[in-house]
Formats: sequence, C-alpha cells, structure tokens
Amino acid sequence: MTAPRGRLFLVPAPLDFGCAQQAPLPDVLPAGTIARAASLTHWICENAKTARAYLKRVGELQALAAPLREQQITELPREVHKKGDHDPGFDAKPLLAAALQGNDIGLLSEAGMPAVADPGSSVVRAAHELGVAVVPLVGPASVLLALAASGLNGQNFAFVGYVPQDSGERAKRLRELEALAVKSGQTQLFIETPYRNPALWQSLCESLNPRTRVAVASGLTLAEPVIASAPVADWRQRAVPVTADIPAVFAIGR
Repeated sequence: MTAPRGRLFLVPAPLDFGCAQQAPLPDVLPAGTIARAASLTHWICENAKTARAYLKRVGELQALAAPLREQQITELPREVHKKGDHDPGFDAKPLLAAALQGNDIGLLSEAGMPAVADPGSSVVRAAHELGVAVVPLVGPASVLLALAASGLNGQNFAFVGYVPQDSGERAKRLRELEALAVKSGQTQLFIETPYRNPALWQSLCESLNPRTRVAVASGLTLAEPVIASAPVADWRQRAVPVTADIPAVFAIGR
C-alpha cells in the first residue's frame, strides 16, 4: 500500500528580517500558524540559519515537535535566489521527497509569505505536479499590507518586483511604470534591497510627474511603521521617509 502523501504548508514569517527590532510573534502570526509551524519537522527555506532563528522564536511560545538540531531543513539553491524560480527551468520535485514519504513540509521565506515577492513558487508548482496538497497559512504579506494602506487602486494592481540598479535604467523604468499607472489606473508596486531605498526614493522624486501619487510603507508590523501616500510635488517638500536598514514597499498610482 502506498503511504499517504504529506502536505506542503506555506508558512508566513514576520516582516522584521534584518531589522534592529522584532515584532512579538503573536502580534503578527495567528495562534494556528504558530502551532502548525511548531508541529513541523521538515522545511524548505531560503536560508537555514534564518529558518532556525524563526523556529527558535516559535519554540519560545510553543514546544517544537523536534529540537532545532533535529529539524530537517533544506535550502533552496542559490541560483533560485539570484535568477528567480517562477520559470520552469528549476525542478523542485526532489525537495519534496519527504512529502512523498508521508511527512508534512513547511515552506519558509525570510520574511512574509513564501512564493509572494520571495522564492518558493517552484516548490509549490512541484507539489501540485506530484499530487502533494498545498496549504497556505495566514500571516503577513508586505505587498498586500502596503497596497491596502496606500489609498491607491486596490481593484487593479501589479507587483513588478525590483527596479534596475543603474540610475539611468531605474529612472526609465519608473517613468514606464508611471505611464502605465496613469493610463490604466493600475497601481504599480515594487521593492528594493533596503540599502538602496534612499537612492530609489530620490529617483522617484526626480523622475516622476509632480501630480503622480507615490505611496510608501516601511517597517510594516513594527512598533513605528512609516506609511504615507502623497503626490510627488508634496514629497519633494518632505523628509525622506525611508532608511537604508528597514524594508519598504513602494507604489505608484493615481
């Protein structure tokens, strides 16, 4: 008789990765999500070190099913981080061998919901192909939180990932996103590596039309988040709302 397959749980993480302060876990994750995380012993993650740090926080609230040293933690390959895993070139099926043997597996990113603005979609796709049930758990997703708080169009929106690092290419891309937002009404959301946040913000203020509305959400779920939305003309008269050490989500709209 074939052993029943395990399930793939998409386990959200707090949004405070890399931040000096941490949000209390019960403030950002429901009790059911914490309990499920504590019950798992097999993991697929971005980084084993940060996965163990996450499990340590979970274990402070609820006993883990296995000690940290006995947790089976598998990292996604480095090329998945660098090139993305949304194209079918990477075969994640071998990572789900434990599920085919009847073990539940947790998929974990360093912050927020795995496979949304983070790696993991290849694992989810492989689970569907193998007949492994996919179960998303409730928790913070920075893109949706930022959109909801932006005052921009939440009925028609797109998350476009990162913008170019080169200043000229970045300004060109921002103007393209602005034109799309103004013409269609579709809100354009994007992110940046925190240490480049100030440069991105400067480019937004310098490149866009004064009437275009820009929203920013930084430090989501932390004690003192910065969430604001205003026309570019107003932003040019205000202090820079982002720092080089706290993640932020940016949005352009009308």
